[in-house]
Amino acid sequence: MSILAEKDVRVIVQGITGREAASFTKDMLDFGTRVVAGVTPGKQGQEVHGVPVYDTVRGAMRDHPADAAVVSVPPGMVKGAVLESLENGVKLLVVVTERVPRKDVIEFLEVAKERDARVIGPNTIGLISPEKVKLGMAGGPVEDVKKAYMPGSVGIASRSGGMTTEIANLLTTHGIGQSTCIGTGGDPVVGVSFFAPDPRIRT
Repeated sequence: MSILAEKDVRVIVQGITGREAASFTKDMLDFGTRVVAGVTPGKQGQEVHGVPVYDTVRGAMRDHPADAAVVSVPPGMVKGAVLESLENGVKLLVVVTERVPRKDVIEFLEVAKERDARVIGPNTIGLISPEKVKLGMAGGPVEDVKKAYMPGSVGIASRSGGMTTEIANLLTTHGIGQSTCIGTGGDPVVGVSFFAPDPRIRT
């Protein structure tokens, strides 16, 4: 079984028109993740790999209700992006941006706690539940994911994105499948962490 996100999770990507976000959005779509909308202010009406782009999370959620958001915006804009998603009812946020100001992270983590939402990152590759869902850059292109990951019952959590995939690959090579593999994030302050487990996660 997977934790944090299931196959039917609906996802928006904040900053979707950026080069990195456009790339991992394609990888998520190829994997089968339900990316329903993207958000980049001033880009409404565009599409990225067939995903409609909106100026605001509110506009995106009005037409395409979502459960999760992947945030890929410049560090100084992360707090605003995360708060915008939280204010519009998103319960799971994956913040791939690195070097986010610590004060900003502390502030939006407090709001997330108040709203019973979970934040993964900042500076995370995201998470992957083999053959179910992929949020963020975890695993890379779908061909690489299929080689390194296989479904099973072992969970992986690591601050290192590369190590997350390396451990999954070693397990897969020995026939041991994974439930959910998560990069907790490499920044000094992060949300979900193996040092302080989120009591809402059920294994």
